[in-house]
Amino acid sequence: MEGLAVMGFVFGIMGLVAYVRLEKLIKTLKETGVLEKDYQDE
Repeated sequence: MEGLAVMGFVFGIMGLVAYVRLEKLIKTLKETGVLEKDYQDE
């Protein structure tokens, strides 16, 4: 069962990293004008 806990932890950290990178990408696209300034992800 410890293996499942470790896998859950690893996938959770990977999800957090992906979320942060996505937010950074959205911010960059807004600054360059690719996305509107008032873009809101549904």
